[in-house]
Amino acid sequence: MSFTDWMNSKVGKLDWLDIGCVKLAVFAFALLIAKLWPGILNLSEYWYAIIFVLAVIRPLYRAYFK
Repeated sequence: MSFTDWMNSKVGKLDWLDIGCVKLAVFAFALLIAKLWPGILNLSEYWYAIIFVLAVIRPLYRAYFK
């Protein structure tokens, strides 16, 4: 069994509340990083837009075009 198959079997057991908690944990971790490393908040707005677009391309493609 590959790591991907093993991980998919584990994620398949999670319900909507578990997924929501994971999202909240990631959001809190991102805020912690921003708090500990203030230089990251000095980026221009377009850098955040570029990061957002790059991060959302694959999920949107898989959700709407596959």
